[in-house]
Amino acid sequence: MAVEVRIPTVFRRFTDGAPTESVEPGTLRDVIGELGSRYPNFEEQVLTDEGELHRFVNVYINDEDVRYLEKLETKVGDGDVVSLLPSVAGGLG
Repeated sequence: MAVEVRIPTVFRRFTDGAPTESVEPGTLRDVIGELGSRYPNFEEQVLTDEGELHRFVNVYINDEDVRYLEKLETKVGDGDVVSLLPSVAGGLG
């Protein structure tokens, strides 16, 4: 069994339109790296130049926010679901 990664519409232009991808288990950093090897422009959309998560990208593993777990070092196992959600800002000014 693999890890399912759900890719939001805004990032699909970097994954050739794929709404989901299956990757090997490991850490969240491994998952993002595997997607980056498949889609060269994907990783820079999710990670900063320093290799950390962009602050405007929320990542959940099975509905748990990785910011409250081990961030990029959070373990992702068989059957887990990783959801990438861009932050939404704005409002009426």
